[in-house]
Amino acid sequence: MSKKKSFVLRISPETFKLIEKWADDEFRSVNGQLEWMIHKSLKDAKRLKSKNRDDDADKNNL
Repeated sequence: MSKKKSFVLRISPETFKLIEKWADDEFRSVNGQLEWMIHKSLKDAKRLKSKNRDDDADKNNL
């Protein structure tokens, strides 16, 4: 299992509520939703190198 880096994130309560609702809709935790959002943003910006195209499909379905 890979190690994960932890850090403090300060966001407005309104933003948190929106992310929390989105996470609930996707059956994810808020943390899982944030990881998915960051991963998708990196991929969309072409800043994420993929070893395998199948890995990308799996990660989109976190």
